Amino acid sequence: METDVSAFDVIIVGGGHAGCEAAAASARAGAWTALVTHKRATIGEMSCNPAIGGLGKGHLVREIDALDGIMGRLADASGIQFRLLNRSKGAAVQGPRAQIDRALYRRNMQAEIASTPGLETMEGAVEDLVVDNGRVAGVVLADGSVISAGAVVVTTGTFLKGVIHLGSERTPAGRIGERPAVGLSDRLYGLGLKMGRLKTGTPPRLDSKTIDWDRLEMQPTDEDKVPFSFLTREIALPQVSCGITWTNARTHSIIAENINQSAVYSGSISGRGPRYCPSIEDKVHRFADRDRHQIFLEPEGLDTDLVYPNGISSSLPASVQEEFVRSIDGLEQVLIRQHGYAIEYDFVDPRELSLGLEVRALPGLYLAGQINGTTGYEEAAAQGLVAGANAARMIRGLAPISFSRSDSYIGVMIDDLVSRGVTEPYRMFTSRAEFRLSLRIDNADRRLTDFGRETGLVGEGRWAAWNEKRERLDVSRETLARLTATPAKANAVGISVNQDGRPRAAFDLLSYPDADWDKLARIWPELAEVDAATREQIAIEAKYHQYIERQAGDAVALKRDENTIIPAGFDFTSVGSLSNEVREKLVAARPKTLAQAARIEGITPGALTALLAALKKARAAAPHKDAAGHG
Repeated sequence: METDVSAFDVIIVGGGHAGCEAAAASARAGAWTALVTHKRATIGEMSCNPAIGGLGKGHLVREIDALDGIMGRLADASGIQFRLLNRSKGAAVQGPRAQIDRALYRRNMQAEIASTPGLETMEGAVEDLVVDNGRVAGVVLADGSVISAGAVVVTTGTFLKGVIHLGSERTPAGRIGERPAVGLSDRLYGLGLKMGRLKTGTPPRLDSKTIDWDRLEMQPTDEDKVPFSFLTREIALPQVSCGITWTNARTHSIIAENINQSAVYSGSISGRGPRYCPSIEDKVHRFADRDRHQIFLEPEGLDTDLVYPNGISSSLPASVQEEFVRSIDGLEQVLIRQHGYAIEYDFVDPRELSLGLEVRALPGLYLAGQINGTTGYEEAAAQGLVAGANAARMIRGLAPISFSRSDSYIGVMIDDLVSRGVTEPYRMFTSRAEFRLSLRIDNADRRLTDFGRETGLVGEGRWAAWNEKRERLDVSRETLARLTATPAKANAVGISVNQDGRPRAAFDLLSYPDADWDKLARIWPELAEVDAATREQIAIEAKYHQYIERQAGDAVALKRDENTIIPAGFDFTSVGSLSNEVREKLVAARPKTLAQAARIEGITPGALTALLAALKKARAAAPHKDAAGHG
C-alpha cells in the first residue's frame, strides 16, 4: 500500500556528483528540496578515479564555481595534488586538475549537504514516478512510500538496470556492493522515451605498501598550485606525488591471449564505452602497434593505502588481472585490493530533453549526469546544477535558465547533448567549443557570476568577492586604456614596436610577445602597485583580444557557409588536419552539406572550418564547367 510520507518542492534522486550539485542549486534557488539516495553514507562518493578536473573538465568546474556551485570549493579542500595541464600552452587550453582524497571529499560533501538551508536528505530506493495529469508529481520508494513534489530531478548515474561485468561473472549493481534501479528504468521506458545501453569501467585498486615505488618515475604537485574555486586563498592539505609506470610486451601478450574472456570482447556487453577512456583490453586490441601504455599510480588519500592505477581499466577475470598487473614494472609483487570491472547501464537519449534538461514528454521531470549519456564527475555536476536550478525555477513559475555555446562550456555540452545525442559516453574537451579563446578558466566568473546572481544561484559571499575583484579589474583596464607610450619609450624597456611614431595604449602593448607587466611598470611606475592576480588576468585578456575578434569572424563565416554542398565523391580522408575519429564519422555519414556535417556527433567547429577550407580548395581546383555540366 502506498503511503504519502511527505511533500517537497523538488526531489533529487541520487547522491552522486550530479545529485549533490542539483540539490544544492535547487535549495539555493529557493526550493524546499529532498535528496533521496540509497545510503546517506555514500553521498559524494567518487565511484571511479580519485581526481577532478582536466582539459575541458576543469573549465566546467570553474563555471560551476562561478555560479556558486560546490564542486570546486570541496575539491580545493580535499585536494592532495594540484596540476595545471597544458601550462606551457595558451591560457584558453589550460585546465586545472587535482588528485582528491576520496574519503575527505565524501565527508566534506556530506557536511556541505547537511548544512545547506532548505535541503533534507532521505534514504530510500526510488522505483517509480508519480504522474498526475500528464506531469510528474513525486516518487515511489521500494517500500511503497510516496514522496510528493512539483518537480523531480533524476541523477541515477550507472544505476539504471546496472550490471557489473568481471570476466564471465554478471552482478546486477549500480556500483560495487549497491543494488541497481530497475523499476525506475522500466518507468522511463514506459514513457516511450528513446533509451539505450552504455558502459564504463574501472581499474583494479592496488595496495600502496606492495608497490616498488623506488623503481618508478614520480610526478609531484605543482609548486604554483592553481585552485578550482575563485574563493580559495590557499591549498592547506599536505601534497603527494603520483607514480608513473608503463605496460610492456609481456603485459600485452597476457591480455591478448585472454582477451576473449573480457566482458567487452566476449559479446556479453552491448553498450558502447567511452572512446577517450578505453579499457586496457581496448588499448591492446585497437593500438596493436604500440609497445607500451602509460599508467599513473594515483594515491586515493592521505590516510589510505589504496592506489588507483589510471590507465588499466579492465573487465578481464580476476586471475588474468592478477597476472597482467604483476607483469608491469614496479608492480611485480603488488596486492590487488579490489579487481577492476566494467559496468553497463541504461541511459536516456538526451535529445528527449529541452535545453533546461527537462524531459519534453513529462513536464516537471529533469535528468542530469550519466543518465543523459555523459561520463565524468564534472560533466555530471554541471548538468546537475542546471537541472536543479530549473526544477526550482519551474516550481516558482519562473522561466528556465539556459546557457549558450558562446558563454560557457556548460552551454556547449548541453547543446551538443540535446541537439546531437550520443553514441558513446560524452566527455568534454576544449576542442568542442568554437569560442574556446574566450571561454577560459580565468574569466569564468566574469562570464557567469552576474547571470548566477540574476537567477538566484549566487549568494552574498561570492557576490561580494566578485564585485571586489571586478572593481580591481575595471580600474586596471581603464588605466591601461588611458596610458599611452611612443614607440621609442616601448623599445627602451624591451618591447619591440615599429618606429612609426604612433603612440600605443598600455593595454595594446601588453599584447606584444615580448611585453610583460614589469616592463610596463618601468614606463608607468604606478602599475607596480597592481596585485598579481589582476596583472595575470589583464595580461591574458590583452594577449587574446585580437584572436577573439578573429574567432568571432570565423564563426560568422562558418554560419554563412553552412549550406555549402559537399560533392558526393568527396574524399574526407584527404583533409589533412582532421583527426582519424572525425574522418571515420564523416566517411560513415556522408553528409551532403556543411550543416549536415555539423550535426554529426563529435564534429568540432575546428573540424568544420578545416572541411570548409578543403571544399573551397577542391572547388577552386576543379576545371571550369558550363551550365550543362561540360568541361
